[in-house]
Amino acid sequence: MARRAIPPAHALINIGNERKTIMAHVISDDCVKCGACKETCPCEAIGDGDTKLVVDPAKCVDCGACEGVCPTGAIKAE
Repeated sequence: MARRAIPPAHALINIGNERKTIMAHVISDDCVKCGACKETCPCEAIGDGDTKLVVDPAKCVDCGACEGVCPTGAIKAE
């Protein structure tokens, strides 16, 4: 049986002459880099940033698993 592809939780949209990426989950500056979300993400969409963890919009499928395990509430659907 073939696996059905899950569409990414982001989209490119045009706003005037500018293209912007919209994605479902973002990590705020409240992140303490504990790694709970990174370990939980089934798509390996969370990686290390300079001062906090970051979500890769090309990999995120908007499953919400990361949001539920964040001890500081730093991950929100956008």
